[in-house]
Parts: sequence; C-alpha cells; structure tokens
Amino acid sequence: MLENITSADVKGMDADALNVLCEELRNKIISTVMTNGGHLSSNLGAVELTVALHYVFDFPRDKVIFDVGHQCYAHKLLTGRAAEFDTLRKRGGLSGFPKREESVYDCYNTGHAGTSISAALGMAKARDVKGEDYNVIAVIGDGSFNNGLVYEAFNSLIPLNTNILVIINDNGMSISPTVGSMHEYLEILSDDSGKKQNRHPRAGMFEKFGFKYEGVYDGNDVQSLISVLQDIKQRLKHESVILHIQTKKGKGYAFCEDNPEATHGISDEGVSPAKEEYSEVLGKTLCSLAEKDQRIVAVTAAMTGSLGLSSFFEKFPGRSADVGICEEHATILCAAMAAEGLKPYYAVYSTFLQRSYDEIIIDICSQNLPVTICVDRAGVSGPDGETHQGVFDLSFLSPIPNLTIAVPKDTDELKEMLQFSVNFSAPLVIRYPRECRHKFPSNSKVEWGKWDVLAQGDGKAAIIACGERAITRAYSAAKILKKSGISPKIINARFIKPLDGAMLDGLAEDHVVTIEDNVCTGGLGSLVASYYAESNKSVKCFAYKDEFIEQGGVEDLMDDYGLKVGDIADYIKNEIG
Repeated sequence: MLENITSADVKGMDADALNVLCEELRNKIISTVMTNGGHLSSNLGAVELTVALHYVFDFPRDKVIFDVGHQCYAHKLLTGRAAEFDTLRKRGGLSGFPKREESVYDCYNTGHAGTSISAALGMAKARDVKGEDYNVIAVIGDGSFNNGLVYEAFNSLIPLNTNILVIINDNGMSISPTVGSMHEYLEILSDDSGKKQNRHPRAGMFEKFGFKYEGVYDGNDVQSLISVLQDIKQRLKHESVILHIQTKKGKGYAFCEDNPEATHGISDEGVSPAKEEYSEVLGKTLCSLAEKDQRIVAVTAAMTGSLGLSSFFEKFPGRSADVGICEEHATILCAAMAAEGLKPYYAVYSTFLQRSYDEIIIDICSQNLPVTICVDRAGVSGPDGETHQGVFDLSFLSPIPNLTIAVPKDTDELKEMLQFSVNFSAPLVIRYPRECRHKFPSNSKVEWGKWDVLAQGDGKAAIIACGERAITRAYSAAKILKKSGISPKIINARFIKPLDGAMLDGLAEDHVVTIEDNVCTGGLGSLVASYYAESNKSVKCFAYKDEFIEQGGVEDLMDDYGLKVGDIADYIKNEIG
C-alpha cells in the first residue's frame, strides 16, 4: 500500500483501512530506522495523528509545521516519498527533518525546538495579507512546549489577529522525561480527561492568550482524532484552537514503549553505541569531582541521559537541574549560581548552544563568572543534517572576552580538563565530538593556554590541530608525507583561546597548516593566520567551507567539505617543493 500512496488516497479510506495503514507506516518506520538510524519512538507515537491530519486537511494547500521536525516520518511516507524512504538520513537521500527543498508538503524547515507556533503565525498572517484561504497547523510536543519561544508567539496571537491550530502532542517526554511547571499544568488538564465541564475552566491560561482549548483526546485513536479535527477545521474560520492530545511514545513497538528515552534517537549501529563516548566520561568525572567539591552543580536542557549526566542526577539530586528545552534560561541559571559561589557545569549540544549566545556574552562572560560549558556533539554530527552540525561554536565563541576555549584530543584529556576546570575562576568552554575513537600520547599536562607537541618533525612544516578528529587527520597526513621524506611537526592546540603565543613565536617551521572540525571563518585557522599576519610564515587553514553541511556519514562529510587527508598531504608536499 505504501509504495505509491499520496495524501489524497488517505481521504478515501474507511476505518479498517486506516488502521491497516497505521500498522504499515509503523512497520516501515521501524525497519528503516533500525537500518539507517534516526528518531524512532517519537515517530511511532505520532502515526495516528499524522494519518488523521492527512484525512481531514488538504495538504499541501493547508500547511503543517512540525516542531523540531523529528516526528515527520509518517508525513513523508504519505506525501509521495515512500518509494525513497530507504534513503532516509543517507547522503543525497531524504532528510530526517522537514525540508522545503525536498517536497511541497514540507512548508517550513525545522530542527530545533519551539519554533513551530511562531512560524505558523507568520504563515497565517501572510495568508491574511494576501487574501488567501488555507489552514495553518503547528504540531508541538509537550517537551518543546516548555521553550520560551512558544510564549513569545502566544503573546502576539491577539495583536496579529489571525487564526491557527496548535496541536500539543503530549507524551510526557522530551528526550528525557518532560519536567517543569508547564508539564505539571498539562498533567492537571489530562487528569480531567473524562470531565470536560471541569477541564475547560482549568485551561483558562490558553483562553487569555486568544486560543480556544480542546482536549484531552487519545492521540493514538485515529477515528477519534478525525472526528475532533473535522470539527476544529470549521472553527478555524473564526478562531484559533489548541488541541491537546496524549500519545504513547514508541507506540506499537514494545521495546520503544518501555524505553522511550533510549530509543528517541538511535544510530545506524543499533540502539547501543559500541564505543566510548565523551558524555560518559563527562558524567563519571563530574561525579568523582562532585564527591570532593560541594560547589559543583550540573545543568542540562532536557537531555540528561544523552549528555551523560544521569548518574550525577541520581547521586546529587539537590545539585542537579534539568530546565527543559530552555537553553537561554539554563545559561543565565548557571551564571547566577556562579555569582553566588557555586561551580556550575552546563552540558549542551553545540547546535543548541547557539541559542544561548547573548546570555554567554552578557550573563557569563561580561561578569567573568566561573561557569564551565561542556559542548557535546561539536563538529560534524552526521546524518541529522544542517540543523544539527556543530561546526560554528569555535567561531562564535572565540571573539568573546574573558572566555577560555579548550578542545581535548581524546577522553583522557577531557578528564584532565575537567579536573583543571574545578579551580579555574573564569568562564570556560570544553568542546568535543560524540565518540572517542582514537587516543594519543601526551607530552605535557593540561596548563592554561599551553599546547602540546605530539610529534617533533623535521623542521619543514608544522600541523596545528585541535580535537580528536583533526589530530587523527594530522597523523594520517603525516603517514602519507613520510613516503616523500617529509615529517611534519604535529601540535595539539588544546586551547583555542588563548592561543599558545610562546609556542607560535618559537615555531621554526615556515609552513604552517591548521586543521579543525569547525568552519574556517573565525576558528583556529583564522586565529593563527591573524597571529602570523605580519610574519613571513605561510598559513593554510583546513576547515569546513562556508556552506551549510548536509546529512551524511561523518568521515564522508569531513572529506567533502574541506578536511580530506590527501589534500592536506598534497598541500604540504607542494609547499615544501
């Protein structure tokens, strides 16, 4: 049935056929994600909702915006993309998120939480200004519903004088279980699911923003959803509606239902990662340090397990804070705790740290507060595509005064840096990728602003690299160059800010190459080139091109976007002549 199905086909199905369709969608999602990796449990829970939306509304004339977008797999299958669904998250294949470039049914690109309602309002206002007639729907999870952008959007509904439908897909989870007062509020509404007359007065908050509240409905009952959506579709002509539904994350696959956090997103290697992860080392090391230092607290934005902090939260519940998907708030929270003498560690993915930029500058760094930001998934992250590549952090962090930026070469050096951080009295960022695949010998201990020479070389060229992936490529290039009788010096630039001025001043090599898992502009290469601007040294930066990096395997993307080992070796060989 799925191979050639379209959104229009769904409208002609009876109840039995719709149930069969839901089962086929689930089976296809499970088989594909277990092969390709991707977001599993979130998509399984949203199948009936997606089918009901396509039954009732007229896509692509009507518009649906999926918050974050990681629950859009059934939508893709129902919109002419089933035949190529096996390419999901592969290089050149279907994206794991909505993509306007991919289909007219994807009206808005998403990838980070909290944006859907603002986008829906913008589309609805554009519709009104142009005098057009279509419906605009935002589908948002209860985890994203904690994000502050949601309430900025709510605040402008009445002034914008437009109508939208917001569907709250309430499954009690972000990646970790949902926390916070808004989650408690939704639970209160859910408790009255059988008493509609009591429920609506309790939904008064939404009414004050200009929404009519409708809920709570079983989000895994396709017939019930179709009925309520048909009614709401008529009401959207004159009012905005919030539809509150409850779904089961991982619905239809027992393992996912029992393990929704572990199966939120899985790699193409299966549910359990096979290699040591930096996040695991972070969690273990922080626990050890916290046992000796009562000042240490840990903060996360709805990603406790993914960031390796589950054990810390269990051992030190009073010194732990999960603030939900509220990265800006988490940053200020850390700044204020540091101002009062605590030692906060804020763990966050590189791509989500982008949301905290103003707060890093004003709240942490302008006050010179000792907050340590542990930046996970830094560098190319792979098959999640443009919205999740963590390739900008060195560039946007390096101009900020008072901030030290450290990049460990492996998990052993991460442990050292965390130990160093405990008594460091200023803002500190430590950035690292997901997995540790290689370890390298050190010739010196971690000392503020000091680099480590890993290989002395023959004095002809120097490679300055930061982070495990870049150092791995430096060694690989050196191996190729050895065949031509060239042995470059290899330097571990374990601190990006400050640069090791003493080592740079004493560097005898005239040809300098930098390698980094970051975009070229503003990163290590830019800083080294600027340092040597008035010297006779030749500096070449190997980093990512000034482009958004698409989905694909990490190694392939590194090759294709500027870090190919052969190109590094060829450049050094040609320069030395």
